[in-house]
Amino acid sequence: MNAPLPSSGAPTVPLSVLGLAPVVPVVVVEDAADAVPLARALVAGGLPAIEVTLRTPAAPGAIRAIAAEVPGAVVGAGTVLTPGQVTEAVTAGARFLVSPGCTDTLLAAMRAAGVPFLPGVSTASEVMALLERGVREMKFFPARAAGGTAYLKSLAGPLPEARFCPTGGIGPDTAPEYLALPNVGCVGGSWMLPKDAVTARDWDRVERLAREAAAL
Repeated sequence: MNAPLPSSGAPTVPLSVLGLAPVVPVVVVEDAADAVPLARALVAGGLPAIEVTLRTPAAPGAIRAIAAEVPGAVVGAGTVLTPGQVTEAVTAGARFLVSPGCTDTLLAAMRAAGVPFLPGVSTASEVMALLERGVREMKFFPARAAGGTAYLKSLAGPLPEARFCPTGGIGPDTAPEYLALPNVGCVGGSWMLPKDAVTARDWDRVERLAREAAAL
């Protein structure tokens, strides 16, 4: 994905997040102590690429713990908004970056970080702007609100080189419709992490839901 630069002695950097699994869990960690068992449940269920969103104070610690203690996980950072967050996430151990949108400043920081990244887009003009800069893999967000599968089908004709990870409003019922599109590599979602299961630390249930998602 978008010219990653692996570093000596670091965990192997994936060439593309889009090929790791059909579904990338989008995780909001409120308590860093939950990060490792949660990640282990997702990996055991067949979802190794885990996007920890930088929406809570616990997120950097969660990324650090997953990177250190869950060998099968490819942990990344989501909701990356600033160059400072890029640095913070990669320092914590993030092996990919995801943003809801993209600016020139953020794009430069993500390019320099040395890990794969998915900048967010929701319009044809935004896709074209990133293609001009050599970026071909993107997050389509918010997927349902921005037009869903119909919009992505419309983009496939004039912009066939762009590939997407749609995220936002996607669940187990609609994910297969997205994954059937030729310009979709994977989808992002959180349905395998229902709030009541996480609150109860019911990791068996999370693993079961992850396995169902991985089978899509």
